[in-house]
Amino acid sequence: MPDTAAPATESRYVSRGPDAQGWFWGTGRRKTAVARVRMKAGTGSFKVNGKDLDVFFTEERDLKNINGILEKTNLKGSVNVEVNANGGGFTGQSGAVILGLGRAVLNYDPNLEPILREGGYLTRDDRKVERKKYGQAGARRRFQFSKR
Repeated sequence: MPDTAAPATESRYVSRGPDAQGWFWGTGRRKTAVARVRMKAGTGSFKVNGKDLDVFFTEERDLKNINGILEKTNLKGSVNVEVNANGGGFTGQSGAVILGLGRAVLNYDPNLEPILREGGYLTRDDRKVERKKYGQAGARRRFQFSKR
């Protein structure tokens, strides 16, 4: 009987490969934000909506989390990354960039999947804002009750 389980050294993910210009793509979503990330081998530039990463994201936490992916996979300084982020706020956009970058790195080198999974860079955070209901002041908040 053949062994169908993949060996521990091989990745079970199959890369889609680069597009015609050599870019590896990854799409990330968080709350209402969407980030389309593309990367290829290069000098280490990181642009978000045409701006440098540290100009677009000013929070130390966001910069640390985004740079953490490239540092843990030893790709910092060796790949160019361009991101198109829209929707949501800066927290949602940074979360979307993290997921999109993780998926782009996975397409770039499928052997890095264990590192990305361990760091939680491939897990989609599906929490969204609950919608407001009719007859209520908000999603859960009720209008003030009056006996008289």
